Amino acid sequence: MHIKYVLYEGIYLFRLINVVLVEVLRKAKTLLSLRSCKNSMASNNLLVLLIFIVAAASVESCHGSLSPDYYKRTCPKVLSIVEEGVAAAIKKEPRMGASLLRLHFHDCFVNGCDGSLLLDDNATFIGEKTAAANNNSVRGFNVVDDIKAKLEKACPGVVSCADILAIAARDSTVMLGGPSWEVKLGRRDSTTASRAAANNSLPAPTFNISRLLSSFAAQGLSLKDLVALSGSHTIGLARCTTFRPHIYNDSNIDASFAKALKRKCPKSGNDNVHQPLDFQTPTSFDNLYFHHLLKMKGLLRSDQELFNGTSADFLVKKYAADTQFFKQFAKSMIKMGKIKPLTGSSGQIRINCRKVN
Repeated sequence: MHIKYVLYEGIYLFRLINVVLVEVLRKAKTLLSLRSCKNSMASNNLLVLLIFIVAAASVESCHGSLSPDYYKRTCPKVLSIVEEGVAAAIKKEPRMGASLLRLHFHDCFVNGCDGSLLLDDNATFIGEKTAAANNNSVRGFNVVDDIKAKLEKACPGVVSCADILAIAARDSTVMLGGPSWEVKLGRRDSTTASRAAANNSLPAPTFNISRLLSSFAAQGLSLKDLVALSGSHTIGLARCTTFRPHIYNDSNIDASFAKALKRKCPKSGNDNVHQPLDFQTPTSFDNLYFHHLLKMKGLLRSDQELFNGTSADFLVKKYAADTQFFKQFAKSMIKMGKIKPLTGSSGQIRINCRKVN
């Protein structure tokens, strides 16, 4: 363990203890002002008990569960720093919003929202970046690095890489016109990663509805979550290799739509040619993705499976007809962000998101 990491962890612990003591003293002062001198012994006993309760509750709020106020005292500028980093990246390249949103999704689906996706391979493990669903596909790591560097200057060793991904996903969605939600924070970072786990856990673009449901159910997510979260495909691009099976092998696709795509994505070659997941507004977060599914113009097989004569059809029609999609997307993102986070003393706060301390 590096001395620098030990120092940062010590600073973090000191700040945590300080936060707890401040809260305890504040409560104690209030109780003392209300204490009756005639019942000093009983009051003293009650005071001691309540101080312990407050201290325990404060530690729990800081360590035991996720909270939107987790960094309120230890890194009050965390939200603005992340937001500024995301805004700069999207201004430079609008597609980056979709990429950052996808990082959070692909992180949470593999052993929980723990920042494991960000780890580079090392001598002890092969990480998730080269898994089938990620290789030559996931991007935005430099943006995360830049945000992390700024946070390390503002509050060293405090904000986790996993939390950066959660905040960046929300901010990206909002900046491209989508809904906002309250991001609960307090995740810590994993000290390992697994390409095998990623290959087993991430849903593939070739999945049918049954396999999609199984993949999401394994993460505690429902059919409603599946359809809503798939709506994130209203932004971003996909490589030819991901949609080739759908346009050449499936019948549940508009013929003219498939023909146009085949001109850009032949049966062999042009693997890295990109096409928008939403061919009308690929950098605007809206509900047109669902309109396209109704017209059999989903780019990926896994997209069109959501409207293919199953129980998912109703939700696709619902989200295409009104703004309920935004509300459910926000709920499902909050739910996904709670998948097996590391809290308390589990994991660590990485200084560099790409490697273990």
